[in-house]
Amino acid sequence: MITTEVTIEELSALMKKAAGITVAPEELARSTDAPFGTLGLDSLGLLGIVGELENRYSRPLPPDAERCKTPREFLDLVNDNLKAGA
Repeated sequence: MITTEVTIEELSALMKKAAGITVAPEELARSTDAPFGTLGLDSLGLLGIVGELENRYSRPLPPDAERCKTPREFLDLVNDNLKAGA
């Protein structure tokens, strides 16, 4: 069985790839409840991450994904969505 879950490490890599924001996975793990804005990620960057994940998993994410305010909220929403469709 393939585990379909986006991890903190993947989110960190996606922030770098899609938004040019470098946040170490360890820092991101400590900041899961911090607003994305305090990590330097704006709504456009988050939209880029949503796009990357939609391409990776070949399916749309819920529209709420790009409105998430924190890494935890984003990962919970995305992972719940991926599990529901797995």
